[in-house]
Amino acid sequence: MPAQQVYDTVIVGGGHNGLVAAAYLARAGQSVLVLERLDHTGGAAVSTRPFEGVDARLSRYSYLVSLLPDKIVDELGLRFAVRKRNVSSYTPVVRDGRPTGLLVGGGEERTRAAFRRLTGSDAEYTAWREFYGMTRRVAERVFPTLTEPLPTAAALRERIGDEAAWRALFEEPIGVAVEERFTDDLVRGVVLTDALIGTFADAHDPSLAQNRCFLYHVIGGGTGDWDVPVGGMGAFTDALADAARAAGAEIVTGHEATALRTDGHAAEVDFRTDTGTGTGEGTVAARHVLVNASPQALAVLTGDAAPPPAEGAQLKVNMLLTRLPRLRDTSVDPREAFAGTFHIGEGYGELAAAYAQAAAGRLPDAPPSEIYCHSLTDPSILGPDLVARGYQTLTLFGLHTPARLFADDNDKKREELLAATLAQLDAQLAEPIADCLATDAQGRPCIEAKTPLDLERDLRLPGGNIFHRALAFPYAEADGATGRWGVETAHANVLLCGAGAVRGGGVSGIPGHNAAMAVLGR
Repeated sequence: MPAQQVYDTVIVGGGHNGLVAAAYLARAGQSVLVLERLDHTGGAAVSTRPFEGVDARLSRYSYLVSLLPDKIVDELGLRFAVRKRNVSSYTPVVRDGRPTGLLVGGGEERTRAAFRRLTGSDAEYTAWREFYGMTRRVAERVFPTLTEPLPTAAALRERIGDEAAWRALFEEPIGVAVEERFTDDLVRGVVLTDALIGTFADAHDPSLAQNRCFLYHVIGGGTGDWDVPVGGMGAFTDALADAARAAGAEIVTGHEATALRTDGHAAEVDFRTDTGTGTGEGTVAARHVLVNASPQALAVLTGDAAPPPAEGAQLKVNMLLTRLPRLRDTSVDPREAFAGTFHIGEGYGELAAAYAQAAAGRLPDAPPSEIYCHSLTDPSILGPDLVARGYQTLTLFGLHTPARLFADDNDKKREELLAATLAQLDAQLAEPIADCLATDAQGRPCIEAKTPLDLERDLRLPGGNIFHRALAFPYAEADGATGRWGVETAHANVLLCGAGAVRGGGVSGIPGHNAAMAVLGR
């Protein structure tokens, strides 16, 4: 049970954003209580041993870091590190009956040669360099604003200072930019994938949901790099919990918030406990309440009308292998191909076909996905014996699989989708991936799959949406509805500090930082 009945701030949810907020507020001298319903902190950014009797600590849900500002790591004194990946991506394809592919990474000249080998000229590589030069310039200007009060659209546009970039990323469907700049179907698909991670949309969707997703995938750190968390995601959230406690925050697990009452100046939070020492109920009071949960969960707590959920659209698969599989494209070392993002079925036409099938209510015949191997960059997530024996992890993230497709029979559809996804992977391999899977203590293959409905059940993500709701552009709405920091709600002393805040989504800590700054009036 909480140590006292009244706090300056109560934080509902001990995911990474809630922990960031707790650390900042406690360091500022506030009394802070974090209520976490599960028996551990971390939310979706956790490491677990999913396979019985196997010493492999995997990032079970979220798995890479892009949007976490160094500012947060430095200001909170986190003992946490990331590592760069030498290879950005590898995309296999069959051209003229011959297995080949596109390897991006290993230096400029090597990447240029890979483009030339695939396409027959330097034209696509030149377009690639120009396009990602543009996105990097945008990243350098936009990323620092994410931990500042929300700029207006006009102010952000002026800060970017590139009308062509603004039009391509903020005004026109991203498909326009992709098709204007690139001609090769495979290259177009590799570019488009960043617009579709967890987002169910076509390249030309007029809502620009794909543009917002793309933007958040290319601005991280001011570079767009996606880094590997040393020790897995759990190392990050463990460091955050340590920092919050060291600053004086109180964190109680097994405590689920059930109701929130506020008059705009003072608030009360009801909770129930379910711990090893028993069950019970209680109430705590606070000047501010920060909710590190979805907008739908906030509405349930306050009794307000809930916004409609924005469904998730991804398959997450974790695997442990006894060795990396051999590739049909023998010109590429599997240790390089899987060190970055390994794209499967993600040509531009393939992505469009998969979207059309899913939009029509069926699982894609050739589900697109991407894979990476955490343990190649950070073997510390495996026990010493597994490392010595050459074991490796694989994390697969599937696209265009909206939650609605699993509504009638989640278990059956999960198995169908997993089988189809692995068949797509096998088509690029010189041996079946099943032959490389390790087995657990019971002799079962070390593989687990999570659909959007599984994520909704495990993590209470509405519709399995990894961003809690549709992403928003990182600027203030003209009507002022987004508030000064993008964390404000209809209640003056209740703030949203989770992924559903403006500038939320991903593993960033940004909503937690911004909610803390809003409380402190900074």
